[in-house]
Amino acid sequence: MPPPFRLDPASGEPLYRQLYAQLRERILAGALAQGEKIPPTRELAGQLGVNRATVAAAYELLEQEGLIRGHVGRGSFVAAPGGAMVDWETRLQGADLEARGWDSGARINFASARPGDDLLPVEEFRACAREVLRGDLDRILRLGSPYGYGPLREWLLERGRAEGTVREGDDLIVTSGCQQALDLLERTLVRAGETVAVEDPVYPGLRDVFARGGARLAGVAAGGEGIDLDALGRLLERGAAAVVAVTPNFQNPTGATLGLDARRQLLRLARQAGVAVIENDIYGGLRYEGEDLPPLKRLDESRLVIQVRSISKLALPGLRVGWVTGPREVVRRLADWKQTADLHSDQLSQAVLLRLFESGRLEAHRRRLVEAGRARLRAVLEGCAGCLPEGTRFTRPEGGSNVWVRLPEGMDAERLLAKAEAAGVSYLPGRLFAVQRAEPRALRLSFAGLEPERIEEGLQILGRIFRREWQKARASAEAGLSPAIV
Repeated sequence: MPPPFRLDPASGEPLYRQLYAQLRERILAGALAQGEKIPPTRELAGQLGVNRATVAAAYELLEQEGLIRGHVGRGSFVAAPGGAMVDWETRLQGADLEARGWDSGARINFASARPGDDLLPVEEFRACAREVLRGDLDRILRLGSPYGYGPLREWLLERGRAEGTVREGDDLIVTSGCQQALDLLERTLVRAGETVAVEDPVYPGLRDVFARGGARLAGVAAGGEGIDLDALGRLLERGAAAVVAVTPNFQNPTGATLGLDARRQLLRLARQAGVAVIENDIYGGLRYEGEDLPPLKRLDESRLVIQVRSISKLALPGLRVGWVTGPREVVRRLADWKQTADLHSDQLSQAVLLRLFESGRLEAHRRRLVEAGRARLRAVLEGCAGCLPEGTRFTRPEGGSNVWVRLPEGMDAERLLAKAEAAGVSYLPGRLFAVQRAEPRALRLSFAGLEPERIEEGLQILGRIFRREWQKARASAEAGLSPAIV
């Protein structure tokens, strides 16, 4: 604070009024900046040789005028001249989410489940964009419907009818990616305090969107064959869930797929309990081995299932186009929420996507992506089997982007991450995907964005780090010690 304050005891004006006037002048002149902390009353009273009550009275006048603002336990701060300063720390309390800075800059990045840059259909997109821009743009550039760009929506509905995922009484809405679809479903289907059953571990974006909406989450264990249906059945029998959210194809993070019988059993459980099922099917087009299985939406005879799809994992994650198929009355409410949120999704992106579909370019790209994915999946499974320490377990998906790894008992994947990143390799520790069952020794390896040679090299590096730490731990255990495994 700029010195000094000049207080004159001989003046007819009270000392607290003198101090108030001088502080006020400095604040209005900008000598004391907005947000600057002013001295505590005891400290300033000692500097001026006055009673603490004198300083407190001056501060009270400044606060009444909105020139300073006091915070319990933190002190007083200069507010905006002519008005109170917004206390952003207090205002944002409870609004924080764990930051997902998942791109560590590592040379070999197993942390991202998006397609690799080498597999993006850039030229196909460019060609389709040119064709769209040469056409009639009036409809695209006008304000549109919250349901989505009409021609794309009709194309998706027709494809859904042919596939059996659009039934009588169903409708479809286009969203800004899968994440907005989940957000709209949370707003539409779940009341605050109701329980949503989700896989555990699960994609954090799904977990967080329901938790932030006020839902309670019931994590149901998910393993190599998908969600534990016995545990889900017990949960539903107790009436403990209003909605079930599940990823039946190549679940994130485990890569697991529900078999046909399991899909039918899940639908029986939901029908008996009278609960809605959200089918997150964003990985369904990425099967590299084995036979395709029918989506839950196709198997559903009771109008229980609401299906979410997207092109983010297939081709163009930056385009942010997804869609929801479900009972017409549900989609109508989704459209209401969508209009409130952003009126409608970008129509130029939707028009280009439609051209990608209609021209056959997207399907041709998908076939190339599957071929590349097959080689990448083979590389990651061989690398896990050949490089990771004895006692490691990992899932063996037939498609998708992810493999779930459990290191030997006692190891901590999150604490080992720093050593891996120092060696140029990143992954995501299992804690990030936990609902109720944190697994310190688990980690997710996302392989879709890496060429087979990089996958092999990355797993060799991880194998050396993990084996070295595991050998240290075993040696310590044999010596009767209990070291922390890092």
